Amino acid sequence: MAGKRKQLKVVEKVEPTSPSKRRNSVNLVELAYEQLENRIISCELKPGSFLAIQDLVDITGFSRTPVHQAVSKLAADTLVIIHPRQGLQIAPIDLARERMLLRLRRDLERFVVTLASEHSTATHRSQMMHITRVLQEQRETMTISDFNVFDRRIDKLILLAAAEPFLEHTLRPLHTLFRRIGLIHHTNIGGAESLAGTIDTHIAVLEAIAKRNVTQAVEASDALIGFVDGMFDAIERKIDPSVLDSSLESLVAS
Repeated sequence: MAGKRKQLKVVEKVEPTSPSKRRNSVNLVELAYEQLENRIISCELKPGSFLAIQDLVDITGFSRTPVHQAVSKLAADTLVIIHPRQGLQIAPIDLARERMLLRLRRDLERFVVTLASEHSTATHRSQMMHITRVLQEQRETMTISDFNVFDRRIDKLILLAAAEPFLEHTLRPLHTLFRRIGLIHHTNIGGAESLAGTIDTHIAVLEAIAKRNVTQAVEASDALIGFVDGMFDAIERKIDPSVLDSSLESLVAS
């Protein structure tokens, strides 16, 4: 007797996601993250404001998927608060918390500038001196928005010179928090004189690292953190609390 024929199942072939598509997806998430991060720093997305994902889709022009993933990253960085079934909130500025986090940043920055001084290459040091010269030339005319562009470059360059990738993930959200503090201070209180002081402290850090002088680099880093710390008292005394948390506007209005 002839054996029964086995029925063959037709299995649909699933094409693997190409590396280029994966890279494009990752790039879109990073681009969405950077755009939202910039809008948080500039306070275009007001501290304490409530939004929906669709609001951010409309603002950024990206589709929901990269925006949703970018928001998840921002939430992990404590820059956004997700309220289940209610949307999301741009993290308000909590001066007590952020002053405490400044102590953490001080210790991390000491470690980073030490590594950068020890491990920087000739290329890194050349780039640092180039940025230093530009900052010195533009010191009197630079705006806070212009400076924040340089500040990002400085942070990335120092982290590259430190040659420890883990540190970027730790420091990036801290840098964002304090750029936002700096913008509020320089825009509403400090003005050009305060911004010039900020520029000077950054120049001192770059020059010390470029000279590979660990002691001077740590001292310059501490001076920069001390400068930032001095902003908090002024903000607490002189800034309307609703600038730090826009959700308070409704309470004042009522």
